[in-house]
Amino acid sequence: MLPPAPAHPKRYFITGIGTDVGKTIAAAVLTQALEADYWKPIQAGSLDFSDTHTVQSLVSNPATVFHPEAYRLQMPASPHTAAAAEGLHLQLENVKLPQTKNHLIVEGAGGVMVPLNDRELVLDLIQKLGLEVVIVSRNYLGSINHTLTTVEVLKCRQISIAGILFNGEPTPSTEEFILQYTQLPAFPRLLQEEVFDQPTVARYARTFRDYFTNHEQ
Repeated sequence: MLPPAPAHPKRYFITGIGTDVGKTIAAAVLTQALEADYWKPIQAGSLDFSDTHTVQSLVSNPATVFHPEAYRLQMPASPHTAAAAEGLHLQLENVKLPQTKNHLIVEGAGGVMVPLNDRELVLDLIQKLGLEVVIVSRNYLGSINHTLTTVEVLKCRQISIAGILFNGEPTPSTEEFILQYTQLPAFPRLLQEEVFDQPTVARYARTFRDYFTNHEQ
């Protein structure tokens, strides 16, 4: 028997400070923690084993519904390039939130300034969907700049930011500066793991459930 629909469903858009920072793993953990629905609006490349397939392989609760992508593009490239290669013009009006009463995790493509067409960015998609943002940050040379830039761009559009999720080995001086400067909350962190499988995601999900419970009190 599935659990009842949450009274106040959380709806998060997962974005990164760049590529390969761990958005899909973060999305899987949040999906498992909240027993949320999952949606990747735009998939570019890796159609045989997409981000949706990855999250499906990592999530073990019975409640999650995986909603189909609005666009499935062959080329592993920026969405505007991948769409153009197929003679398509990606249109935001075709990207509509799935109908669900459950919590919802939406995973973006790259960072907030990734182009979707010749005029619109992932940032415009976030604003259109009206979701609160979780920023996934990972330490590398330049990551402070990329994290703070992402925060400032979202704030300039008056888009609500739920917090920052740090992924990878801890870098206290970097993370402390980012949190002090932005005054944003930090989600529980994800560490570098030898493998991310269902048991690993379930373990992290328990920590995230405790986080949400404590922050709702």
